[in-house]
Amino acid sequence: MILPLLLPLDVPVDPDAPEARDWLITELSKAPYQAAQPTLFDRLAKAVSDWLGSLHLGSAEGPPTVGIAVVVALVAGALVVAFLLFGLPRLNRRSRVTGSLFGEDDARTAARIRQDAERAAAAGDYSTAVVEMFRAIARGLAERTIVTTTPGTTARDFAARTGSTFPALADRLVESAAAFDAVRYLDRTGTADQYAAIASLEKDLRTAKSALDAVPA
Repeated sequence: MILPLLLPLDVPVDPDAPEARDWLITELSKAPYQAAQPTLFDRLAKAVSDWLGSLHLGSAEGPPTVGIAVVVALVAGALVVAFLLFGLPRLNRRSRVTGSLFGEDDARTAARIRQDAERAAAAGDYSTAVVEMFRAIARGLAERTIVTTTPGTTARDFAARTGSTFPALADRLVESAAAFDAVRYLDRTGTADQYAAIASLEKDLRTAKSALDAVPA
């Protein structure tokens, strides 16, 4: 009765070929073996590396020559797509300019400020119209990156710098800055004539060529 307990528990087996194959597949499918297998990324990276290594470029073959050529081609393609979608920079878009404008924070575009000035003039509020139209001049030139303003820029300083850029309009700029200061800081009442003069100047500046444009390249 005691003999069965003394028999070895691991009895040697001799499986046939199909059974041995099944055992091997089962064993290799366990986690420790799977963790050692290359990942999908590893296989893709190796495939790309093998492909690049098989390419020829003139008398040179494989990376890094081919790799550089591929990168250059990709960058060039991306630039072409960007130009087709968005156009050339600064040819179809103006800079987005915000911030302080003659002592006040102002996030409006030049077009929006001009519209507000025209609306005030139509309502007979020429004081507001004078101030707004002069602001439209400054914001418009900043958007074109011709003359920019800073928080400390005064109307007279702006007129002087703009006058050196547009010499033919220098006197009108000085007169417009004086009207702006009189209305904005001296509590003078703006007039229809002042507004008309500044509005005309703003229109001329939108199409005027600066002195820098006349300098040969």
